[in-house]
Amino acid sequence: MKKCALLLLIILTFSCYEKKNSTFNVLQDENFMYLEYKPEGNEIVISRAQYLNKLEGFWLAQCIANWTGLVTENDKIGNIGESMTGGFYTREDWGKKDELNLRGNKVDQYIDFVFEGKDGMWGADDDTDIEYMYQHLVYINKTSKLSGQQIRDGWLKHIKHEEQNYLWVSNQRALDLMISGIVPPETSNPINNPDFDMIDAQLTTEVFGFYSPGRPDFAVEMAELPIKTTARFNAEWISKFYVSMYSLAANSDPNLSIRENLLIIAEESRDQLPNDSYASKMYDFVKKQYDDGLPWETIRDSVYVRYQVEEKDGYNITSRNLKCNGCFAAGINFAASLVSLFAGEGDLKETIKLGSLMGWDSDNPTATWGGLIGFMIGKDGVEKAFDRSFSEKYNIHRTRRNFPNGVDNFSNMANIGIYITDRVIQDELGGGIDLNKNIWYVPKLN
Repeated sequence: MKKCALLLLIILTFSCYEKKNSTFNVLQDENFMYLEYKPEGNEIVISRAQYLNKLEGFWLAQCIANWTGLVTENDKIGNIGESMTGGFYTREDWGKKDELNLRGNKVDQYIDFVFEGKDGMWGADDDTDIEYMYQHLVYINKTSKLSGQQIRDGWLKHIKHEEQNYLWVSNQRALDLMISGIVPPETSNPINNPDFDMIDAQLTTEVFGFYSPGRPDFAVEMAELPIKTTARFNAEWISKFYVSMYSLAANSDPNLSIRENLLIIAEESRDQLPNDSYASKMYDFVKKQYDDGLPWETIRDSVYVRYQVEEKDGYNITSRNLKCNGCFAAGINFAASLVSLFAGEGDLKETIKLGSLMGWDSDNPTATWGGLIGFMIGKDGVEKAFDRSFSEKYNIHRTRRNFPNGVDNFSNMANIGIYITDRVIQDELGGGIDLNKNIWYVPKLN
């Protein structure tokens, strides 16, 4: 009888302890001071637990899309000039062998989804590794907005200074300038960097949108200097478009489909593109063709003719006689990405498939939309879409160096994302974190 009474006392004591310390199993940053917050009732309320799953879904789906898109990277870039490969892939090419790319090389495999199984390891690539680096820098510097010197120090520490360092065009130019002593944003100044209008910033800065959920105003502010590390003008505005979409996706309407939400947040993010820019005109052109119900191949071919053959709307890449006709340029890849975004209609697999068949630098836009939709449906949704489980391991040291974890994992990467978002919401947006309910309160933009 005494033993039963003692056991009951222990159970009751633990129960009381658990209630008083209900946050003991909730994710908390030991290096951050959480302040009490009294909600006013008009905030955006977001579950931190669900957000954690969404961030894992982002990293996972971005890797799937990245490695799938790499199979067809630069295989099809149009037929202007003798050095160009001809034509484009169509839906019928899915599942077939890939063809020669602009370097005369081919990935000797079929055009299909690329996976890592439970026991595998995802390799870092330039679509994910600089985002990983920026996340690391923001966190260890205990800031929401990196300085130019912090960015330079991070690049010099974590990126090899010589090939093979997995940098190209504007990213490589920016690194060379940093090595010579120049600090961002001067690394994207067209006087210093003639590649300022290439695609680079589009694939390295989207993640900043997730740190300011539902508040693209601060997300874009947070990302501005990282963007201007490599991009100016249209390339800069296009990058801000992606950051805005990532931020708005965090507050998507649960009563609407993924497709409906994507259309809404794309229209809102259109405001990041000045009306007189070729980027805004590309958006309007692709969106109208999609609204008119044209097949995605037709829209893609029209994009090629309008912007690379006819050089409409001020897009003059062809006249500049660049290598591969500017296949790494921000503009043409932005237009191509919009085709896969709209025609993919919110379906993760379909969007990755179309992005991979679209042409040009096909891994980059594909990774962007794969990551965004992966976030919206979460890790569980990504696994459900492909009806399988995946490895969480991520080998950042495949392409970068000097990180605490050469092989990291998506769970830990998502944790760091939560910690950064905690700081942004509390210190920058004036919101709060309720660790008992495990939710954020994000003040709405007036």
